[in-house]
Amino acid sequence: MSLPPRGTEAASATNDRFAESLRGFGSIGILAFLLIWAGNSIVVPLGAVLVLVWAWQSRTPWREIGFVRPKSWVLTLLIGLAFGCVFKLAMKAVVMPLLGAPEINHAFQYLVGNTAALPSILYLVIVGAGFGEEVFFRGYLFERFGTLFGSSAPAKMVTVFITTVWFGLEHYSLQGMAGVQQATIVGLVFGTIFALTGRLWMLIVAHAAFDLTAVAIIYWDLEREVAHLLFK
Repeated sequence: MSLPPRGTEAASATNDRFAESLRGFGSIGILAFLLIWAGNSIVVPLGAVLVLVWAWQSRTPWREIGFVRPKSWVLTLLIGLAFGCVFKLAMKAVVMPLLGAPEINHAFQYLVGNTAALPSILYLVIVGAGFGEEVFFRGYLFERFGTLFGSSAPAKMVTVFITTVWFGLEHYSLQGMAGVQQATIVGLVFGTIFALTGRLWMLIVAHAAFDLTAVAIIYWDLEREVAHLLFK
């Protein structure tokens, strides 16, 4: 049996060391983390794309960032759509009024009846929020903090807490305190589900459905009506 060329062995060893450094928390691992974080902040869904590149180059199994093949794609889609829509309606009609939030979301009032704005906002909520934010905040950050803190129940609780606060604060610049409140609750619910299941696909669909429901309510100028369904 012939042996592989020495150059091939050296290249393989180099690739192994690079993959290991990406998974670690040394200078290369931290730099990768910062680049992915920056990508997530600059443009969507760049952060998610960089997460996929990181997983490939670091040889991280896809399931470790939540990409587990569902037993039924149809059932996963239906559950995600239903959960996301009901969750948004509950937030708008019950939770946010109890928190004293404004009845309308001023940051997105430009969407009211604005058909021309729909393509860009649909891209943002489906690709940017649904896919991009879930891959980064749930898939990637849970893997990173899980590697750092471990997989025990207390460690997962810490991870849920950190990602929840982080996700909430990310929404302050555009939507103010009401946006932080809503995103924090969403982050807590989605983070808890991911901590319990380790599965991302349903959450991606649910996140997109949540935001699509919000867009529909704003586009058809129904925010006040929904906000006052239970509280006049």
